[in-house]
Amino acid sequence: MQLEINVIDAFTDTVFKGNSAAVVITENWLSDNLMQSIAFENNLSETAFIVLDDDGIYHIRWFSPFTEIAFCGHATLASAFVLFKKNPNLDFIKFSATAVGILTIVQTDTGKIQMDFPNTKPEKVNNIPDSLLAGLSIAPVEVYKNTQAYFVIYGSESDVLNVERDNEQLKQLAPLNVVVTCQAKSANYKNYDFISRYFWPANGGDEDPVTGSVHTGLAPLWAERLGKDELIAYQASRRGGVLDCVVAGDRVIISGHAVQYMTGFITVEES
Repeated sequence: MQLEINVIDAFTDTVFKGNSAAVVITENWLSDNLMQSIAFENNLSETAFIVLDDDGIYHIRWFSPFTEIAFCGHATLASAFVLFKKNPNLDFIKFSATAVGILTIVQTDTGKIQMDFPNTKPEKVNNIPDSLLAGLSIAPVEVYKNTQAYFVIYGSESDVLNVERDNEQLKQLAPLNVVVTCQAKSANYKNYDFISRYFWPANGGDEDPVTGSVHTGLAPLWAERLGKDELIAYQASRRGGVLDCVVAGDRVIISGHAVQYMTGFITVEES
C-alpha cells in the first residue's frame, strides 16, 4: 500500500532549521511493528501517526527510530501544521494521546501553531546521581527532575553552549533524559528569557534539535525563577529553534512556527 508522508521542520519558519518530524495519516492504525519500522527508516527524532475517529478527534502516536514515545511536542506541531494545511477551514484540532490526554491546538493569526499541554514542572533534586555528574563536563549549579528528564541549571550561556557529555554515563539515567539550561542574559540572546540544550542518549538519541515536550517543564521552572508567566525560549542546538511559552496554572501553552520540507509517498506491506 502507499501512504502519504510529510516531513515538517518545527519551531522554525526556515527550512533546514528547527526539528524535523514525519507525519503519516491513516484511516486505521497500522501495526506497531510497521509503525516502528517506518520510524526507523525515516531516522528522524520522531514520526507521528494519526487516525481520525468518528467524533472528530485525531488520535496521535509518536515513534522515535528506536521506540514509541509517550509525548512529543515538535511532532505534534508538525502534525497540526499538516492538518491545518489540508483543512484550512478548521478552527482547532483536538489530539488524543494516552500519556497526555486531550490536546487542543489552534493556529493564530500570525501563522504560529499554539498547543495546550499539561504543566510538568520539575522538582529539585538534592541527591544528584553520580552518572549525571560524570556525564557532563561542567558541574550543575542546581538539578531538578520530572518524569521526562533531569533539568541541569547553569549560571551562564557559555556553560550551556560548551558543556560536553559522556553519552555512556547519561545512558545510565534511563528512562530519563537530560536538559541543560540557563537564563538568557547576553546580547546574543537578548530576545529570549532562557536557553537550553536537550540530550537523550537514554532513549537512543544524541542531542535533539528542538524539544517541545521538555518546555512543559522548563517554562514553569523559569516562570517561577524570573517572576513572569510569558516567556520566549531558544533551544541552542546546531539547528536552533524558538518557542513561545505561557504558563497558565496546570497547563503550559507552547507556540511556534513550522515549515514544509517534503511531501511524498512511501510503499509498504502490512504483514
